Amino acid sequence: MHEYSIVSALVDQVAVAARAHPTGTVKRVHVAIGELAGVELELLATAFETFRDHTVCAQADLVIEPRPACWRCPRCQVELARGAVLRCGACQVPARLVTGDEIILQRVELDLGDDDQGGT
Repeated sequence: MHEYSIVSALVDQVAVAARAHPTGTVKRVHVAIGELAGVELELLATAFETFRDHTVCAQADLVIEPRPACWRCPRCQVELARGAVLRCGACQVPARLVTGDEIILQRVELDLGDDDQGGT
């Protein structure tokens, strides 16, 4: 269950991002997860709920954007249909994965209150 290590890395990245606003409270964490990233989205959400206590994300919600896989011919750039054989029908070149294996911290939403001196 590597979702806990993913959450640990995610919380570390959020802590770095939030450091510029020491009086802020992290309210929402947005991540994009590709369908071929090897991550169970439900387990990731459960891991976040479990792990976030006593961290900068203690009061934060996790928003997960699932991303579909996209395969493309590296020669003619034709995108292959979902479920198709992973080889270009015209070029016979093996397809290349363009998106779908990513895990991206997209955005961190903070409640800055009235006392934030951290800048923009």
